[in-house]
Amino acid sequence: MLEDWPAELDASARCLFLSDPPSGLRAVLVLDDLTLGPAAGGIRTRSYPSLRDAVRECSALARAMTLKCSIAGLDAGGGKLVVLDHPGLDRPRAFARLGELVEELGGLFRTAGDLGTTAADLDAMAATCRFVHADETGLAAAVARGLLRCIEACAEGQGHSLRSLSVGVQGAGAIGSAVTGALVAAGLRVYVADLDAKRAERVAREHGATVIEPAHLLKARLDVLAPCAVGGVIGADEARGLRVWAVCGAANNILSDDEAGAVLVERGIAFVPDPVASAGAVIAGIGRSVMGLPDPTPLIDALGQVARDVLRESAASGEPTPAIAARLAQRRLERVRARLRARAGK
Repeated sequence: MLEDWPAELDASARCLFLSDPPSGLRAVLVLDDLTLGPAAGGIRTRSYPSLRDAVRECSALARAMTLKCSIAGLDAGGGKLVVLDHPGLDRPRAFARLGELVEELGGLFRTAGDLGTTAADLDAMAATCRFVHADETGLAAAVARGLLRCIEACAEGQGHSLRSLSVGVQGAGAIGSAVTGALVAAGLRVYVADLDAKRAERVAREHGATVIEPAHLLKARLDVLAPCAVGGVIGADEARGLRVWAVCGAANNILSDDEAGAVLVERGIAFVPDPVASAGAVIAGIGRSVMGLPDPTPLIDALGQVARDVLRESAASGEPTPAIAARLAQRRLERVRARLRARAGK
């Protein structure tokens, strides 16, 4: 039992603790909501100060996935799996065993990669589980496509030409690299930062971008900031210091607190909430595997219109965009729940 159960874990969520002592596997799986269908969410692997911290992050990310799936019109709910990294973790054995445990859920949880989880980890898991999407390249490309549509919405809202924009991409992993490539191909000037300088240089060289020091990125005078690595990078203080007119990135939970969203509104900085901006991957995965769509790209492209609607409402009302997006997602959930209740009562 956890002594101070994280408030972020909704009372309706299911939280499973998964372990395998021989391989060192210790993991937390949160199934946030199953109203619309099976829970979808990636696998994050990192070290945590405590199990409570792991549950807190897992539950917040699972809730974001529920909102993401709902607002994207998917037949899926939100979930998340975090693996606690530590020196005794035998990754090949641990992820193979994790695949077996997820397989036992019979498709209730559909997953793919996320921060800290490697292609080799996913391959080991996919060998024992049918519900793992191991094609990181395809999913990253889907995220990049959706993010580009959302940046187009930001540009239109501010009366800018897309090809005139400068964008700072934070993170040069699989997602950051795909985003950098897509933006450069669309004619934007892209600056990429990563704590791993060699990785940033490789991505910049591959796509024709420019490297910028991570410490300088949040203060750089650019048009758009695109966080594409860890979440929680913009708090109220960071929001006050930004020198961009839009924030639109593929990281999950970009804002570290509600005050940051209010500061962005006060400063007139457009913010496409990440459940909208980063939804391309889950659309590509769930669109094919659960919904049977031969081509999910129209749903990915539709994220641009969702971004326009959310930005427009925020500009008119002064309400932060995350609250608006959450309300739109919640409305769909409530409509479906009402239909399910009516059907059960017949």
